[in-house]
Amino acid sequence: MRATGIVRRIDDLGRVVIPKEIRKTLRIREGDPLEIFTAKDGEVILKKYSPIGELNEFSQEYTETLGETLGLGVVVTDLDSIIAVSKLPKKEYKEKSISDELEQLIENRETKTSKDTKLIPLHKDDSMDYKKQIIIPIISSSGDCIGSIALVAKESDDMSEAEEKILKIAANFLGKQVQ
Repeated sequence: MRATGIVRRIDDLGRVVIPKEIRKTLRIREGDPLEIFTAKDGEVILKKYSPIGELNEFSQEYTETLGETLGLGVVVTDLDSIIAVSKLPKKEYKEKSISDELEQLIENRETKTSKDTKLIPLHKDDSMDYKKQIIIPIISSSGDCIGSIALVAKESDDMSEAEEKILKIAANFLGKQVQ
């Protein structure tokens, strides 16, 4: 943990303002849920809450099953980073911050289909050494957009509408796992 040198007082309602610079750096927006932790030494720790991040191990197993079955790269993200990867180099993808383009796609609840020719980077330093991709937002049972799931193929003829339907099922299934 590192000190920022910023000190804030608690108001009469028990609120503390998180400075704009910190919110921007950590990509915390109005309405984002924060999880609160306490330590024995009196520390209070705020952590950005990721509903799909709670399913990290489950998401990884599900991603590996999809990747093995389809023979394609599979990536699951929350709203900030990649949380599960299969059939792609984990060092290059896992826990990387998602790209601005992917963040926008998720925020707009847009689906990128196999017919779309323009590829978007999955993370900020993505080498994009694939020819096709499908990206579908993951929507929770309560209607909140909580992340995305993507398929990527090294060859342009490796994807069809069948893979798109499978990915829609996967997105729907993962969304139903989050309460």
